[in-house]
Amino acid sequence: MRVSIILRYIGTVMLCVSAFMMVSAGISYMNNVDSGFYPLLLSSLLTLTLGAFPLLFVPRAKSISNKEGFTIVVGSWVLASVVGMFPYLIWGGEFSLINAWFESVSGYTATGATILNDIQYLPQGLLFYRTSSNWLGGVGVVMFALVILPSLGTSRMSLSNVELSSLAKDNYRYRTQIIVRILLIVYVGLTIATTLALKLAGLRWFDALNHAMSACATAGFSTKNASIAFYDNVAVELILAGAMLISSLHFGLIYATFIRKGNNVFRSEVVRTYLSIIAIATLLVATSIFGANIYTDIWEALRHSFFQVVSLITTTGFATADTNLWTPFAIVVLIFVSVVCACAGSTSGGMKVDRLLIFCKILMAKIRRQQHPNAIIRIRVDGVVQDAEMLNGVVVFIVTYIGLIFFATFTNTLFGQDLMTAFSSAVACIGNVGPGFGEVGSMGNFADIPVILKLQNSILMLMGRLEIFGFIQLIFLKWWR
Repeated sequence: MRVSIILRYIGTVMLCVSAFMMVSAGISYMNNVDSGFYPLLLSSLLTLTLGAFPLLFVPRAKSISNKEGFTIVVGSWVLASVVGMFPYLIWGGEFSLINAWFESVSGYTATGATILNDIQYLPQGLLFYRTSSNWLGGVGVVMFALVILPSLGTSRMSLSNVELSSLAKDNYRYRTQIIVRILLIVYVGLTIATTLALKLAGLRWFDALNHAMSACATAGFSTKNASIAFYDNVAVELILAGAMLISSLHFGLIYATFIRKGNNVFRSEVVRTYLSIIAIATLLVATSIFGANIYTDIWEALRHSFFQVVSLITTTGFATADTNLWTPFAIVVLIFVSVVCACAGSTSGGMKVDRLLIFCKILMAKIRRQQHPNAIIRIRVDGVVQDAEMLNGVVVFIVTYIGLIFFATFTNTLFGQDLMTAFSSAVACIGNVGPGFGEVGSMGNFADIPVILKLQNSILMLMGRLEIFGFIQLIFLKWWR
């Protein structure tokens, strides 16, 4: 394994991170040189130096191995989170070393969990930097670099194969070189459209851009302490819900829908399943909270239940209400959608509804085989037969995913958290959802949890963002042949 080549390509990603820090510094400068200007400027220059150094002294490679590809991808996410701490640490405030690390990881993994008690105290430049880390992390720091910086040359194919899950790649049906273009076209276009819509709905340009970037990244960082509840604006909620929903669909299918290809959103079995789950969960939650007189108006109950279901299943984490005050049944439904999450090939994290659909088909096939032992039963999704390797991969992933949740829950309770907080924070972090319930609810944060749990949760966020095995694979590199 060529360490110098790995450092060169990780350096390329650092240049992307540095560029966003510089843009954030520019916003601080335009805001009368607020207190975030010098931390952001210095952080940008430090990150630029770290990224440029290997590019100057290491020649470009024509190809990279799978081992090197995994190392580059995982290393890029980890180092982006490390250099992402610089602005927070230099600025100070609530950002201790562990808090800066947690906030940075949460940003770049598009999780949206925060340790901040007073978000609105941050200067505008630093607020924008938090959101930009969400936006960059939403599409993937590596995937973004593949498009913006062409110096990767033919190596972009190897890296994108590592960055994208097999489920996501199966539905693109395009050459790998085109996939990264599709990602950016859809991503940037949706962000611009959402920003303009939020501005028309009454938000300031700054707030409109920040919330649009966070919604399209399905991340959840807001510029307000009370999140979207601050605005109490139905139009804003509908626009954000629409942006979150679109961003949680497979980007290849969105692109195919716009260019009128046959394989599009309207014909997708996965999308139909996903939208059905949202509709059923919304009705169940609304009925529960209306029946408990939490909301006396059924339309108000539907409004808040729809937004919260969409926010959690898309792994965004915006809030219009304190869900800790809702009924236990409503909370169980919201935890369920936080586990399932959205579609592969989107900016969302989590287990993915694709895997749930395939897993249910595996169970049905098992039942049918018991009834008809000699039958040949093939599992299809959108008419495509799924091979044995894919099916085994789905089962292994789900078992590992649930196992990690229970392990993290055990650890959380060991360090004093109540069961609701322990379980929901594990679900929220590995699923890149953001808020959980209990102490880390929609109107709470992760500020008061022990340092060891902040470290554990940040690792869970990285594992979730890298589809678990992308992160674990790095540990076993020396056994690769």
